[in-house]
Amino acid sequence: MKATGIVRRIDELGRIVVPKEIRRTLRIREGDPLEIFTDTEGEIVLKKYSPIGELSSFARQCAEAVSQNTGKVSIITDRDQVIAVSGASKKELIHKPITKELENIINGRKMFKGMKENMPLIEGEEGSEKSWQIVQPVLCEGDVIGSVIIRSRDGRAMMSEADMGIAAVAAGFLSKQMEN
Repeated sequence: MKATGIVRRIDELGRIVVPKEIRRTLRIREGDPLEIFTDTEGEIVLKKYSPIGELSSFARQCAEAVSQNTGKVSIITDRDQVIAVSGASKKELIHKPITKELENIINGRKMFKGMKENMPLIEGEEGSEKSWQIVQPVLCEGDVIGSVIIRSRDGRAMMSEADMGIAAVAAGFLSKQMEN
């Protein structure tokens, strides 16, 4: 664990304030769920909760099915990072934080389809020259919990109506898994 040098007191209702610098660094927004547990040394640990992260095996299977059926790269994210990848190097993408631009598209709650120039998906990734892609937000009980992304492998393959349908079905499947 990394010491921050920040000390906070618990109020009469048992609440503490997580400092703004830490919230910004960890991308914790108002209303985000945090998991609370203790470790073996008696320390209290707050961990950002990822609903889609809980479904990582379903997400992997879903990404593989999407990639096999489209012949394209399939990426599944939560609101902060890449959870599953198929059709591309997992090592380069898995568990990497997503970019602010992708986060804005996901929070828009509508499918994005098109070609974006230099749109990196993850922080630190070089933008591709031009890449056709679909970004389908995953909604669960009205909340955005992540996205299903289909991306062309070579930048030239356009997205079809079938690709859009597959992205929507994959997002719907993940949403249903969360509800169960």
